[in-house]
Amino acid sequence: MKTSFNLNLTDPSAELVPHPNPINTDEPFLEILSSVGAQIILGEVPSDILAIPLEPSAKTLFGPRGACLVSESGPLWVADTGHHRLLGWRNRPQTDAQAADWIIGQPDFHQEGQNAKGLPTASSVSVPTGICVCGKGLAVADAWNHRVLIWKDIPCDSNVPADIVLGQQDFSENQPNRGYGEAARERLHWPYGVLYHQGKLWVADTGNRRVLVWNEIPSSNGQAADLVLGQPDFDSRDENGGSTPNASSMRWPHALAFWGDNLVVADAGNNRISIWEGTPSQNNTPCSVILGQANFEMVELNRSNYFPSSNTLSMPYGIAVVYNWLIVADTANSRLLGWREKAAVGTSAQGLSGQPNFRSKSENRSYTKATRHSLCWPYGIQICGNTAVIADSGNNRVLLWPLNNNLINV
Repeated sequence: MKTSFNLNLTDPSAELVPHPNPINTDEPFLEILSSVGAQIILGEVPSDILAIPLEPSAKTLFGPRGACLVSESGPLWVADTGHHRLLGWRNRPQTDAQAADWIIGQPDFHQEGQNAKGLPTASSVSVPTGICVCGKGLAVADAWNHRVLIWKDIPCDSNVPADIVLGQQDFSENQPNRGYGEAARERLHWPYGVLYHQGKLWVADTGNRRVLVWNEIPSSNGQAADLVLGQPDFDSRDENGGSTPNASSMRWPHALAFWGDNLVVADAGNNRISIWEGTPSQNNTPCSVILGQANFEMVELNRSNYFPSSNTLSMPYGIAVVYNWLIVADTANSRLLGWREKAAVGTSAQGLSGQPNFRSKSENRSYTKATRHSLCWPYGIQICGNTAVIADSGNNRVLLWPLNNNLINV
C-alpha cells in the first residue's frame, strides 16, 4: 500500500468496545456499520423461517447475491438470484420493502425461472450474482448461463437487452466453457464476480478456478481475455492450479476489489482473501499476502476450528473497500470483518459487524428472526458513499446500512 496506518486502540473516539471472548477476553474491535442498524430493508419476508422460496413480486427477493447502488441517489440494481432476474429502483429506496420500478430477466414481476423458462437471450438471466458499474454501463455475472452481460449504458427500463456477452459466442448459447471440457481465454464456467477498475474488466471465473482480465471494456461478443490469474495458462482449470494451495492458486474465487493500488480476491473455496502487491500484469502472478489463513498452504474454514476468531474466515464471498478499510463478507460466519491496513499473512481484523464478538458465528446473532442489526449468510457487499449495500442472502433481503462514521477517524 502507498500509505501505512497505526490503529490506536486507546482512542475513545474510535468507539472500540471490548467484548467477551473465550480465547482473548480483551480483544477490542471497531463496529463497521452504524449502531442504528439498517436504514432500509428491501425484500418482503412474511415468515420467520429463513431462506424459504418466496413468491416473486416487485417487493420480494429470494437469495439475492449482489447489489449495486450506482450513485448515492440511485439507481439501484439488485441480482435477485433465486428468482433469476435483476430488479431496478429508479432512485435510492426510501422505505422498507419498497417495490422495484424495473425488471430484467422475466416478462413481469410475478414470474420466475431460469431464462424466463425459455432459451437464453440478451435480456434473460440464470442465477445472476455479481453486478457492478462498468464504464458508463453495467456488468452482470450471469453465472449459470456461463457468461457476463454488459450494458453500454445503465439500464433505465425493464428488459433492456445487454449489448455485449462474454464467455459465449452470442446471446443464444449458455454451455459451460462453450461445451468444451477445457477452459480457454474466451470461455467461462460459473462466473460469479465482476469488477471494473481503471479501464479494466476483472471477472471471477469461479468454475474454472481463476480470474480473467480484459484490459479494456470488451467491444465484441465472446472477446478473449488478456490475462489470467490462478492458473498456469488459459487452458487449465484444476483446483489450486492442479497442485497444493500456494500464493498463485485459487479454488473458488468469487469477488474482487482494489485496496488502494492492490488487487484483492475473495477465494471462498480456500477460506481466504488473497492480496497482490499492485496490479498483476503477468499470467499467474502470485499474491503477496493472504488473510484468513496462517500460511499459503492452509485452506480449512476457520483454520480447522469450530469457532471463528479475528483472523479466520469461513467461505468469504464478498469484499468492498471504503476509506482505508477492506471490508469482507465472511459469509458462513454471518458477519463482516474489517482490516485497516495491509500487513503480514494472517493478520487479525480490527473491525466487526453482524456478531457481538469475534468468536460468534450464529445466523442472525441467534435471534429467532432477522433484525435490523443481524446478518445471515451475506454474500455480496458494495459501498457507495456512506452506505453499505449488503446482499443478506440467507434473509432474502438487501440492506442499505450506514457506515460507522468513526471508520474514517482511525
